[in-house]
Amino acid sequence: MAYNPGYGQPQYGGQPPTGQLEMGHGPYPNIPIGGGVSPQVQQWFRAVDKDQSGFITAAELKGALVNAQGQSFSDTACNLMIGMFDKDRTGTINVEEFDKLYTYVNQWLTVFKTYDVDQSGHIEEQELSKAMSQMGFRFTPEFINFLIKRSDPKDGRVSVDQFIVLCVQIQRFTEAFRVRDTQQNGTVTIAFEDFLNVALSCSI
Repeated sequence: MAYNPGYGQPQYGGQPPTGQLEMGHGPYPNIPIGGGVSPQVQQWFRAVDKDQSGFITAAELKGALVNAQGQSFSDTACNLMIGMFDKDRTGTINVEEFDKLYTYVNQWLTVFKTYDVDQSGHIEEQELSKAMSQMGFRFTPEFINFLIKRSDPKDGRVSVDQFIVLCVQIQRFTEAFRVRDTQQNGTVTIAFEDFLNVALSCSI
């Protein structure tokens, strides 16, 4: 039996199923597969683009995305998502980049709802533990508790925007670790500057 170094293949192979995106004005339909930007997404883009500049900033995105508690997505989540799809590094996204972001958030919302068993709009510690396990990670209860407290020190619950940030960060660090874990045994030897490079590159 091969040793599991603490990570594996995500349950969805990195491509979670598509669902519905709940934004400030209610659910929006899925994007058609294989086509251009749908009229619905173009309409949403214009609604989110408050200054009608043809580009969306993290602040404008924050004004459009809400979690189950009716609260805006965090600055961290919005900056993360803009950064992921802002290919020309302008700090904004155009309608084509917004189209990809829309699909991406849809996918994560479906994943979140899968693990939010009690449909509370939050993921509690046991639910997060199950989610990480099914995504292919072998984390100790202590580390799961650390992740929960890091996301929400006060209530110990993870909202959908916190869940997206958490999963993206873990994915980034895992990919960086896997590259260096040449023996696939869950340990690496890393130089200080390389460590700093990984930490700064993978953090938001």
